[in-house]
Amino acid sequence: MKSNGRLKRLLQGARHFRERVFPIRKSQFEALAKGQNPVALFITCADSRISPEMITHAEPGDLFVCRNIGNIVPKYGDMLGGVSAVIEYAVTALKVDTIIICGHSDCGAMKALRDPEAKELDAMPTVRNWLSNALEARDMVHEHHGDLEGDHYTQALVEQNVLLQMKHLRSHPAVAAGIEKGNLQIYGWVYGIEDGRIEVFDHGTTRFIPIEKLSARFSGRNYRI
Repeated sequence: MKSNGRLKRLLQGARHFRERVFPIRKSQFEALAKGQNPVALFITCADSRISPEMITHAEPGDLFVCRNIGNIVPKYGDMLGGVSAVIEYAVTALKVDTIIICGHSDCGAMKALRDPEAKELDAMPTVRNWLSNALEARDMVHEHHGDLEGDHYTQALVEQNVLLQMKHLRSHPAVAAGIEKGNLQIYGWVYGIEDGRIEVFDHGTTRFIPIEKLSARFSGRNYRI
């Protein structure tokens, strides 16, 4: 069966890691076994094409990752569950000082959001309910970018969804307290699968700008991201 072949590939990969990779980096993993001190909480989509560690060139232990359909953060009090718990733990227990919400191009969740009543979602009522946390983003795109079509519309929705989830993130008590104390910063990213481009929301221009421009502002300072 085709699925057995795919499982075999994963098993071979796990064996390669244990026999070839782990021995070379044994000291690193021994140190990690004593605890974690991640650089950031990275909230992104569950899409299999997105690899947070790869696109940030991060090492094991650098990122505390939360993944779900559409990189969504429900408002505090709405759908309290895994995402809310991850945020609370990252900020309160791990004391991360950076949270990144990363959307991406060709996002299936955002395509579905264009028509949440589509028959294709009838078989996925949980997904449909989950996407209700992003409906405000769709409304904003309709209002400000109603002339866009196709991929351009989807991309606008991807960006607006990142901004909406940043807004929801600020409603979480631990996050709000961290921001108030000046101990926490939030960033909105959009990753382009097709070209590797990463754009970051810039509050000054209220636009997404290439990450290279943001990095230039940090030149000479000890920023890891």
